[in-house]
Amino acid sequence: MTEPTTIRITPTDPEHPDAVASMNAYYAELAARFETGFDVTRSADPDAADMRPPRGTFLVAYRAGAAIGCVGLKGTDKGYAEVKRLWISPAARGLGLAKRLMTEIETAARTLSIPTLRLDTNSALPEAVRLYQTTGWTEIERFNDDPYPDYFFEKHL
Repeated sequence: MTEPTTIRITPTDPEHPDAVASMNAYYAELAARFETGFDVTRSADPDAADMRPPRGTFLVAYRAGAAIGCVGLKGTDKGYAEVKRLWISPAARGLGLAKRLMTEIETAARTLSIPTLRLDTNSALPEAVRLYQTTGWTEIERFNDDPYPDYFFEKHL
């Protein structure tokens, strides 16, 4: 019997090819799953500079050298940071990787002295909604004008 391949989570520049490829796969999935499709130019797409220390970070999960997931922490000047672009490759779903990435991004926020996190998602992603509802996030009122989300959450660290 062979050992399962280890999953490694690495801080990665948001403009690194693995980060870009992961976000493009995420956007393609949103386009397929959202009833209206998805156009990143209409979305509140984060600036890469906001997902680099000391404002934020971007994490990529790797298995056998391939990027299989990502999540970003977008720094703001509003007293909170936003969790953005949580994506897991279909081949890696069911491994608990989304929860692991969220734990890592919360740890990164604490390291950056960010006390509050917010995020948004869409009801077409029920697994994301369920993840946030079961891991200590509180549903809040809309906090942005992005046209795609219909769920909004906050977590105090």
